[in-house]
Amino acid sequence: MLVYDIHDLTKIYPGQTRPANDRITLQIEAGEVFGLLGENGAGKSTLVRQMANLTRSTSGSITLFGAPVDAVGADPLHVPRCVGYMPQEPGAMNLLTIGEALYFTAHLRGLSRADARRERDRLLDLWGIGDLRDRATPRLSGGQRRLLRLAVAMAGMPPVLILDEPTNDLDPQRRKMVWDNLRRLNHEQGTTIIFVTHDAIEAEKIIQRVCIMRDGRVVALGRPGELKQRVDQKLRLELFFAPGAPPRLPDGFTPRRIEPGRWLVLLERAQIGETVNGLDLDRLDDFRLYSATLEDLYLHYANDAHSTQA
Repeated sequence: MLVYDIHDLTKIYPGQTRPANDRITLQIEAGEVFGLLGENGAGKSTLVRQMANLTRSTSGSITLFGAPVDAVGADPLHVPRCVGYMPQEPGAMNLLTIGEALYFTAHLRGLSRADARRERDRLLDLWGIGDLRDRATPRLSGGQRRLLRLAVAMAGMPPVLILDEPTNDLDPQRRKMVWDNLRRLNHEQGTTIIFVTHDAIEAEKIIQRVCIMRDGRVVALGRPGELKQRVDQKLRLELFFAPGAPPRLPDGFTPRRIEPGRWLVLLERAQIGETVNGLDLDRLDDFRLYSATLEDLYLHYANDAHSTQA
């Protein structure tokens, strides 16, 4: 069953000439874990706001379970009933306590008062925020607000979750909890999960299909295994060194700078021995050799000016 069917979707904001997203076409099936990857400004958040019917499209169409999300005369509760949306900012929850935000969201999604209270308590326990139940949202840390927004999106168990950067502001332990809970929800309830991220390494822990965006357009779409066919003959060599003191590389290699003190080099398999043997180990803190990852796919498709939709 198709959850989302998106055709030629374009959004141009007032006063802008460059589209925030440009002729996007994609479909999302029920039960998928679907990731949207791209740098800041790639159009990811605009797209999910269109899918949540919070931003009206300039042209194109979006249907959710076969019904248009923004047509004149459409059921205004169709999207709120079906979709739990987690924005990057808390918005209307600023005047509520954690317990109130969860209770009222569950009740507004159709649960009785008693069931909404039970749902509130379940989510407080699931996300480990029970001791914060009576705390007002402005008094929460960034990580606590992120967990609250995740819990609110899940309240009432909508069949679709759209999560915008769900693990920002979280420490490693809480990030693991997020991915574990989402994976369990998908496996046990069949919930369709659509999430925005720029962290390809984290996305690989849960993703089933990926859309990579650049400059408002889809540059790659498919299962990671399918997309890796263009890069899986290469191995990933990461070099770690003191910033400002890079190692020498054999002739012909141009590294990609990931961050200060960290380079990435993609190697053909036949180049491994010569390259590793030629490294200046005295100027390296560490080096690691991997097969292709989702991060490699992201770097390959998002940075290649000649990439086209797969």
